[in-house]
Amino acid sequence: MMTFACDAKQIAIVIDDIGNHQRDLELLNLPGEITYALLPHTPFSQHFAYQAALKNKELILHIPMQSLDNKALGPGGLTLDMKKWQLQKTLGHALSSLPHVKGVNNHMGSALTQYDEPMKWTMEVLKKRSLYFLDSRTTPYSQAQTIANLYGVNNIARHVFLDNELENAKLEIQLEQLKTIATEQGYAIGIAHPYPQTQQFLTHALRELQDQGFELVPLSTLVESKYIRLAALQKPTLHTR
Repeated sequence: MMTFACDAKQIAIVIDDIGNHQRDLELLNLPGEITYALLPHTPFSQHFAYQAALKNKELILHIPMQSLDNKALGPGGLTLDMKKWQLQKTLGHALSSLPHVKGVNNHMGSALTQYDEPMKWTMEVLKKRSLYFLDSRTTPYSQAQTIANLYGVNNIARHVFLDNELENAKLEIQLEQLKTIATEQGYAIGIAHPYPQTQQFLTHALRELQDQGFELVPLSTLVESKYIRLAALQKPTLHTR
């Protein structure tokens, strides 16, 4: 019987929206292998990236994408009215500003991720740079993973938003949901945000994960495990007479 690393009940937690505030740097003190998603061209994103690299923390680009309610995107945003060259230049510029990143996920994007063309243009850039894509799943109609598969871009999707509500009891419920998914399928991905309440909660909760039989891993570990499993499933079986 073939076994995989994901049998260890692995959890990846991604902290989104990093870079706007100096206090974000305190999140580097969270215990364990947290992955941080940096907003491009923000006041502290490059300093955070430098400090994170010193601590061997995994980074991804948190690229703003147009939402259904047209919220302000901030710098580096990708919109539906962009031509191919504009979108790819904007994304390329954001990636060049943060050379340590291993992947990309969407900030908002409930509108943009529903459309094939902008997703194709996005995946062309990621394929050339050998970066993975995490679909934050801000809409159930996202085409991001379908298009990523088409372009041969390694990809994976978020399971749980941990801190849509910040009461301690609600944070605990969301973390329990994440642990249940990890127990049932061997891995789970949670997304959180740089709120003081989230940081305080995770500081204590993450230390308990290992004692409970979970392994906190960088997001790229789960991406790699996914493709090891897929390769094993596609491997032809040998028949003996």
